[in-house]
Amino acid sequence: MGNEPESDKQDEELQASEGGESDQSSSDQSGDQSGDQASEQEGQSGAQHADAEQSSEADELAKVKDQLLRTVAEMENVRRRSQRDIENAHKFAVEKLLGDLLPVLDSLEKAEEVALATDNAASMAEGISLSLKLFVGILEKAGVAIVHPIGEPFDPQLHEAMAMVPNPDAEPNSVMDVMQRGYTLNGRLVRAAKVIVVKGE
Repeated sequence: MGNEPESDKQDEELQASEGGESDQSSSDQSGDQSGDQASEQEGQSGAQHADAEQSSEADELAKVKDQLLRTVAEMENVRRRSQRDIENAHKFAVEKLLGDLLPVLDSLEKAEEVALATDNAASMAEGISLSLKLFVGILEKAGVAIVHPIGEPFDPQLHEAMAMVPNPDAEPNSVMDVMQRGYTLNGRLVRAAKVIVVKGE
């Protein structure tokens, strides 16, 4: 009987010890769970940061690619414009020279007319005609074409009407006479032909 209180005391100490161990185990488990959640959050945060970096790099790459394509297109446009300007420079380089030579051509034509109207001047007229043919041939090789539209419909793009005269024997709005020939250089008008146009009824 005297030993029972001591036995009960030992049982209480054992239960208290087990309770402490249980509480400590629960605390350890809670700590492990908190650590796992923190690790998981850190992993998610790292993955999001990596995704953001990849997205930023992709956007930057797309911008650089777009700028490169625009630069290439602009360089191609510059090349085409330069090539077109060079071609035009080659085709129309003698345009100013042609403008200076046209009065000479006009004088030769008038001299031919005067020589033909003068008695015993056939040889003079023949010489002038040969000079005119030679001169016109040289101009044609340079891309010059004569606009001499007698009998053709009046074209304001190529002709300059100096007068309008009624003529029942000719088509209305057609060229009845050419006062001064016109000239084009490779299809571009250099000087319009001065003409007399048949007046419509």
